[in-house]
Order: sequence, then structure tokens, then C-alpha cells
Amino acid sequence: MKAGKISENILKRSVLRQIKSRRKEIISGAGLGKDCALFSSGADMVVCVQEAVVACTEEEMVQVVGVEPFMSMAHLVHKVANNLSTSGATPMACMLSIVLPLYTEEPVLKSLMQQAEDVCRQLSMEIAGGQTRVSEQVRFPVVTVTGIGRKAETVEDRGKKSSSEKKEVGFAPIQDIVITKWIGLQGTAILAKRNAEMLKKRYPAYLVEEAQGFDRYLSVLPEAGIAATFGATQMHDASEGGIFAALWELAERAGVGMTIDLKKLPLRQETVEICEQCDTNPYELLSGGSLIIYTPNGEALVELLGEQGIPACVVGQTNQTKDRILTNQEEIRYMDKPKQDAIYGA
Repeated sequence: MKAGKISENILKRSVLRQIKSRRKEIISGAGLGKDCALFSSGADMVVCVQEAVVACTEEEMVQVVGVEPFMSMAHLVHKVANNLSTSGATPMACMLSIVLPLYTEEPVLKSLMQQAEDVCRQLSMEIAGGQTRVSEQVRFPVVTVTGIGRKAETVEDRGKKSSSEKKEVGFAPIQDIVITKWIGLQGTAILAKRNAEMLKKRYPAYLVEEAQGFDRYLSVLPEAGIAATFGATQMHDASEGGIFAALWELAERAGVGMTIDLKKLPLRQETVEICEQCDTNPYELLSGGSLIIYTPNGEALVELLGEQGIPACVVGQTNQTKDRILTNQEEIRYMDKPKQDAIYGA
């Protein structure tokens, strides 16, 4: 298997088919494109999400601190908070599980924990516990972050009990598709940091430095809150696999087709330049910080988000077919299933 997220076929065949529903307290469990598991707790429900990623490469461990890994601890905490918010929950806390190799020095652990605490402070979350251990079975740090949030239980939530149900309850098949901020932000920041010297030989330093700072856009909590109040029917934060993967996953979860205008997908010029130099597809690049929203009135939501200083645009519509189509002026083609994230080949 390839590095990164496993393919949709493997996920369905070897993971999801092995999982059986047996507890009535679990309103919504594992599934393709599902960001959170929902647990009933009476008037409220607790929502949990888990994300596990290598925190540092072996080469970076030698340098200990100051080098941005593939996906840092800060990125992971943002990821679970974003997943919670797209499910309509308020992020409350996170649990950390850290496994370190034998050669790890204490400053590495301290740096990882400080990253997590800094993001939790920004998001009004708390590190509620976890586990830290050293193992000779790993070659570099492996981190699992589990986020915990709370939301009021709704009629729609009660209708999600069947984990095998593909189409969300109460969802109208024709919706506008809105995307917030810009795609490829997270991947652009990582590429700009890792290739700074090379990029500055071709581009002005200010362009590279601006791209390195795209981490500041990673949280989607503000737009998710606005969209939920507005009455958005579905939300999904773009992450590994890029915007193409996120669009596919949300359509698969909702059981709908879609038509996307490629020219309308929002791209920063820094992303265009850096992806070109690094021979990377920006549409298949880590896109943390961008939120996909389904809503009956996309233009009104875009206007509302704009009033709060959040860029957004309508990029297409869902439909009642199973077709996932990309248009580029006169060209029309069908979308492929999600691929390995472009960051791995950059």
C-alpha cells in the first residue's frame, strides 16, 4: 500500500465491512467521509474524532526543533478541532498519545507538547490527558490526537443511527457548493518551509515568507459556526488528498453527484507558483483551512461570510445523479476517486 490515507476501495473492503453496529448510544460511527463519531448522552451528545500521523521525519529529529514536519502536532490539533466544528460541535478537549523512538531527546517531547498547548489555547480547548511512551519499535515519533466536543442532539442526528446508510437523513440532493478561503494552504506552507532556499532563488523572499505563514489560516471554526447558524446542510474540511478528495468524500457521504467549475476553485498565487516549482498538483495537495459547505443558497452564505472577513465562493452544485463532474470552460471530465496526497511526491 502507498503512504498516506488508504484508498477508498481498501477502506470499504478491509475496514468498514469489518465494523458492526451494536451499541444504541453510538448515533453515527465509522464511514467514508465521516469526520466524527457521535455518541448520545441524553440531551447532549459527545462527538469524538481521531487523527494519527507521523509528527517528524527521522532526518528532522536530528535537528530536534525549528523544522516543520510533514504534519506537525499543531496541524493535528487543528485537524481534530476542524472535524468537530464541521459536525456542529464545540471543541472542548483533546487526548494525546505520543510514541517516541529510543534516541529521542527531551526537547523534542517538550516541543511537541508546546505546539499542542499553543493551539489549544487559541481554540479554548484543553489537553485532557493521554499517554506518552518510548518504544524501540518506532523509528520516529508517532502521534495520535483524539478530539472531544459537545453539541445539542437534533432530529437529524437521531436519524443517523444506521452506520451503513450512505445518504444523510433530510438532505435535499440539489445544493450549492461553497468553499471557504483557499485550497492547498496547508500543503503550500509545508512546501514553502521545506524548500525555502530553492524557492527564494526564483521568487521574491516576501512571496515565500507569506506562503510559509499560511498556517495561520488552518482553523475553520469561525466559518463552520457561521454556516451552521445559516442552516448549512453538510460540511467537510478539506485535508489530505486535497480539495478533489474532500469534494469526492462529501459527495459520497451525502450520496449525491456534483458539477464543479475548476476555474472557480479559489487558489492563492503563492500556491500556484510554489506548486509549479515543486511539480505538485495544487488540487491534490493538503488543504487544511478550507471548508466545503452544502447549502440551498450559496450566494447568501458567501455574502454573510464576507461580512465577517472570510473569503468564500460558490464553486458548483450537487445533483441527483452519481456523476462527479469537473468543467473547465468547454472541457468536461469525470472526477477520479481520491489519490495519494501530492505532498508525498513533492
